[in-house]
Amino acid sequence: MKFWEEGLNPEQKKAVLQTEGPVLILAGAGSGKTKTLTHRIAYLIEEKKVSPENILAVTFTNKAAGEMRERIGKLLSQSGAAEYGAMTLPQYIGTFHNICCRILRREIVVLGYDKRFNILDSQDQESMVKKSMKELEIDPDQIKPRAVLDALSRAKNAFMSEEQYAAQAGSYYEEIVAKVYAHYQKELRSGNSLDFDDLIMLTVKLFQEYPETLERYQNIFRYVMVDEYQDTNYPQYLFVHLLAKKHKNIFVIGDDYQSIYGWRQADIRNILNFEKDHPEAVVITLDQNYRSTQVILDAADGIISKNVYQRHKKLWTETHQGERITLVPAEDEEAEARFVAETIVRERSGGRPYSDFAVLYRTNAQSRILEEIFLRHSISYRIVGGLKFYQRKEIKDMIAYVRFLENPRDFLALERIVNEPSRGLGKATLEKWSVFAREQGIDFLDAAYRLGEENSDIREGKRQIIRNFADIFLRLRSEMETQSEMHFPELLDKIGRESGYIDSIADGTAEGEVRQENVRELLSVAQKYDHLSVEEALHRFLEEVALSSDTDEISEKNECVHVMTIHSSKGLEFPIIFILGLEEGIFPHSRSALSSGELEEERRLMYVGLTRAEEKVYLLYTEQRTIFGSTQVNPPSRFIQEIPEHLIDEAERVSSGMLGKRYFQKSFRKFPQSAKKNDAFVTMAKSVSGDDKKNQTVKSAPLTREEVRPGDTVEHPQFGSGLVISLSGTLITIAFKRFGVKKMMLGVAPLRKT
Repeated sequence: MKFWEEGLNPEQKKAVLQTEGPVLILAGAGSGKTKTLTHRIAYLIEEKKVSPENILAVTFTNKAAGEMRERIGKLLSQSGAAEYGAMTLPQYIGTFHNICCRILRREIVVLGYDKRFNILDSQDQESMVKKSMKELEIDPDQIKPRAVLDALSRAKNAFMSEEQYAAQAGSYYEEIVAKVYAHYQKELRSGNSLDFDDLIMLTVKLFQEYPETLERYQNIFRYVMVDEYQDTNYPQYLFVHLLAKKHKNIFVIGDDYQSIYGWRQADIRNILNFEKDHPEAVVITLDQNYRSTQVILDAADGIISKNVYQRHKKLWTETHQGERITLVPAEDEEAEARFVAETIVRERSGGRPYSDFAVLYRTNAQSRILEEIFLRHSISYRIVGGLKFYQRKEIKDMIAYVRFLENPRDFLALERIVNEPSRGLGKATLEKWSVFAREQGIDFLDAAYRLGEENSDIREGKRQIIRNFADIFLRLRSEMETQSEMHFPELLDKIGRESGYIDSIADGTAEGEVRQENVRELLSVAQKYDHLSVEEALHRFLEEVALSSDTDEISEKNECVHVMTIHSSKGLEFPIIFILGLEEGIFPHSRSALSSGELEEERRLMYVGLTRAEEKVYLLYTEQRTIFGSTQVNPPSRFIQEIPEHLIDEAERVSSGMLGKRYFQKSFRKFPQSAKKNDAFVTMAKSVSGDDKKNQTVKSAPLTREEVRPGDTVEHPQFGSGLVISLSGTLITIAFKRFGVKKMMLGVAPLRKT
């Protein structure tokens, strides 16, 4: 048996051997997708004698790309062939953004950009939008910068320029976005900067407008492979298909069941319509699961089978049936969190490490009470998606110094570091410096020495401070050019010391010590670029930082409980999984109530959550939940009902031990512990989804104080049916099924008794 054949099942082997023409691999959760992809690359290199430089392999995270390189290296090291060793790997294994960035570094000049462009991370992009809105005098309290940035991203993913967006603007909001878009793009070009969307959009534009450039890369990348194809958006789809158009050796692997990034413009149609794009495509299904028990797979199938827009596949495993899923009703979010903590403590006393557990939820807001309870129980945990290493202030400051060294037109970087440490340069002086540089069409370092009494109203003392600041970078750039033996770690250390930044954070406090430790860790990161020229290392370092993601820092082996959203859990696996907040309006999210497409994506998200588990799953829902500033009383999630009943064991209701008010007992008389067997649950779920056509609002005269009491059910034309919780004078508190707890005034609110 050849080294690349070892451990492959028949379908995986078929996928590896099918090297020519378009190939679609529908790979179920835990079916050995990465193994198949890496063995195929090793097979191409070793058996088919394809040069590594002719292989392009694209995935969605740096972590996944790193694992692919490592696996391919180990496989090739087994070959024994002299010309192929562990170090002979395809040079283009990476994320879409990483690959496009490398292409643009070579080719972007024809599009009017400098090759030394810098990439704005998500925080910098939002800062740029805020800056644009401020200069346009747009109130950020009325129109949120984050929402504007999302609108800009959607426009770019639709290949819509700022001029085209302005031409089609059909509302006041779109007109505002169009103004910000134009200003934002002007600022990007002025700073020779690109955002994430630009990286792919401009690469596609390059290929479309310069056919000779496209053909050159088509001839380089004769074999194009794409992992997680279900998560591609329109520009990524175009990028891949343009490259593969000549040789047609396009191999995509993914799972439509796990397409969960529609909100990022990922388009599930890309994988579902692959055969329409390529009628001659070979389609192979990997349906043997190597991760989960059959109970978990059958539960996941029970949910996902309710979706319509998909290609059905039934996963199977040789693993034993396994434990049934445990359904846990809880009084509130505190009781829910306490059950999780006490279960982990009990399992840990039996020898389980913390790393065996992951707690998943739909929204980040659900983590707060969980953290409190974990701290009380002294449970070691890690919130995935919290403050990333590269987003810490001292790290952002150091990176801004490096960015400005590479690109002295980068105003965002300059603004961040000009007074870190304090140099006495105020906003007004910085603005005058910036205006002068832009009017002259020069960078900030050049402008620092051209500022004079005759062309600026900046006082000489301030001009000297500016020149002293510029000297730091001019000296460093000179050393980079003249000292060929200089390496990037040395450069980074020089930046920190010559700027005075290292000394400024050494303030003798515990916080200062932590900041110094983080900067030292950044210097450790720099060591990986020690073998490159300092110029190349600087580019690579800034790209890695800008394109890093939350999931890059995840390691399932860390000795702690991992706590994260289900979106963040994609691609991970743990022996024991807790999924919290299984209530209508939480999971599935309230947005899905009016959209069948969004509801199907919520089901796929639940499928992803379940299939992260190797051995055991706990599903939890609460009778009431305080979230987003209000208390909600929602029915159990429809996803619970969709799991076959024989796969579930129901635990006793968990009480918080603090609330336990009588109205909850009365409220949930309609929802006994077995939500599965309850007709009222089904009725309420239908009401939420809009399936119950009888659920119509009825106009009536407002109720008065004498007509209603706690425990009554009432109807509101906007909020629907609800339960009266309490009365205080004419103030009535109602728990609505869809909208949570509301307070209203009797005699005014349009309520009727039901």
